[in-house]
Amino acid sequence: MSAIENDWLEVLAPEFQKEYYRKLYEKVKEEYNTRQIFPESKDLFNALHYTPLKEVKVVILGQDPYHNVGQAHGLCFSVKKGVDIPPSLVNIYKEMQDDIGTYIPDNGYLVKWAKQGVLLLNTVLTVRAHEANSHRGLGWEMFTDAIIKVLNEQNRPMVYMLWGAPAQKKKAMLNNPAHLVLEAPHPSPLSAYRGFFGCKHFSKANEFLQQNGCGSIDWQIENIDMQDGE
Repeated sequence: MSAIENDWLEVLAPEFQKEYYRKLYEKVKEEYNTRQIFPESKDLFNALHYTPLKEVKVVILGQDPYHNVGQAHGLCFSVKKGVDIPPSLVNIYKEMQDDIGTYIPDNGYLVKWAKQGVLLLNTVLTVRAHEANSHRGLGWEMFTDAIIKVLNEQNRPMVYMLWGAPAQKKKAMLNNPAHLVLEAPHPSPLSAYRGFFGCKHFSKANEFLQQNGCGSIDWQIENIDMQDGE
């Protein structure tokens, strides 16, 4: 599996010594060797690679990676360029358009967010091809809970967007008064109409960040022909 190389390494190093992580590592390594697993192993920790701890401004929690070929690349809700935009992300774009006036782009590649301090973290980091939630319970939840605990200890302004019941279960871990916790139904077509549409999380996040002198997020994902060579 890929290694963590930035400031996340120091704070997460104790996790690598724990028994659960040793078992998790061996199991996930075996899965990569014997099955088709997403994302590719080199992309496993992309959420941490693209968004160093010291730069985190916003945290968006997903569940597990997309499980169809060519979609997942280590950032929750994001897909590689040239891949159809998944329905939940379509709804995220619709809410952004209504909330802050962005246009709906032709791709779902969210690296621009990650590079601005938006941590796009799935609570389970791997999945078997075509088997949603197939790696739930392997131990990733303990590892990503450790990440959330580290985030909660950061005494600087930060925004959490908790969409849907699984993400909202993490609210119990979030008690830092310097942080803003926003909740809404999941953007899935099954639940977006229950209150995700109209939640205005994107404008609320930017207003909070600006009030605290952190600088806002440019949420607009450009069409592919307008992006740089990333």
